[in-house]
Amino acid sequence: MSHARSGVAQTAPRSPRDNQLLATLPTPDFERLLPSLELVWLPLGKVLHEAGDRLQHVYFPTSAIVSLLYVVESGGSAEVAVIGNDGMVGIALLMGGESMPNRAVVLSAGYAYRLNRPVFTDEFRRSGGRRCGAFNQVLLRYTQALLTQMAQTAVCNRHHSVSQQLCRWLLLNVDRSLSNELTMTQELIANMLGVRREGITEAARKLQMAGIIRYNRGHIVVLDRAALERRACECYGVVRREYDRLLPQTVLQAA
Repeated sequence: MSHARSGVAQTAPRSPRDNQLLATLPTPDFERLLPSLELVWLPLGKVLHEAGDRLQHVYFPTSAIVSLLYVVESGGSAEVAVIGNDGMVGIALLMGGESMPNRAVVLSAGYAYRLNRPVFTDEFRRSGGRRCGAFNQVLLRYTQALLTQMAQTAVCNRHHSVSQQLCRWLLLNVDRSLSNELTMTQELIANMLGVRREGITEAARKLQMAGIIRYNRGHIVVLDRAALERRACECYGVVRREYDRLLPQTVLQAA
């Protein structure tokens, strides 16, 4: 895989509350988890799990961005979802499964909080059932939002142009970044989208000529976000609205 961000730490460690899922938890739920949350640095290209691996941890990114990839027998791959400070890596443990059918790879180096499997499953079960506590609620809502992103990605890859896919992908990554800048090579983006590099090169060139992005040697700066949104297909808006609907930026109240 091509390099996305430097493996050298560029950001200070983040608070667990910088992850939007952890931020929504009421204080008693959050404080019960806090002693078990382990701050970890996720370097570029680190594989958090391969398809079929038995999951030992879940990750709540704060500044890292993680890509979920499906890999075919020929070795080709395509991204099905991107996870940043909006979510969690390891949703299989919510549904009673022990493994994921995809690979999780760090796309942009940064920090995350890691929670081991026993603590996570115990807390999820504790807050489930009739009580349906805040931890249970927020994770099930997030799962629905993530499934929407996966489904919309499949639709986008089938029905929309490379230019529209690129705009959607840039917006999703900027939303999960700490700035309007990304360090992504054209080869990496093409691999993520499952398209030819030449298509990405042409689409990026047009965006730069229009003054929407600045691109130089793998460094991308979004100059006009509104224009980027206008050029993206409806898929980005569908995903964004679903996340906003399901995961409002307020503390959930325990039942």
